[in-house]
Amino acid sequence: MTKISTHAPVILKRLGASDLSQLEAMLTLFGQAFDDPDTYDSARPSKDYHQKLLRNDLLIALVALKGERVVGGLTGYELPKFEQERSELYIYDLAVSAEHRREGVATALINEFRNIATARGAHVVFVQADYGDEPAIALYTKLGVRENVMHFDIAVEK
Repeated sequence: MTKISTHAPVILKRLGASDLSQLEAMLTLFGQAFDDPDTYDSARPSKDYHQKLLRNDLLIALVALKGERVVGGLTGYELPKFEQERSELYIYDLAVSAEHRREGVATALINEFRNIATARGAHVVFVQADYGDEPAIALYTKLGVRENVMHFDIAVEK
């Protein structure tokens, strides 16, 4: 766990298989922050599914805690590469509760993720931002180099 300096003590924690209540709180926070409760709340997986995910070393789930309350969260994945003996780490979801934004929580979560990347010998950390999401774009611009790429969702037969 890592402490950051903000208005009140914040602890950063990597979630493990026994941290299901904090995972649930992080998912609720994501649903609120992204204004997408259906995705994050309507069909939550089973306890066994979540424990299996949290045991997978390629999945990284971090929370920012103020006391027992989850005020921020980051999920990401390590992507082992074929072309060279290295990996990249991808930030998939990152959110901070509205009342705790602009306190350094998101930056602290990203820096902890970067520490994990460094410890694993990763080549790079990357993240996507939506056009128009100016706070995210400003944060990521402060921490990294912007690349203009296109993203495509390819449907899967169901």
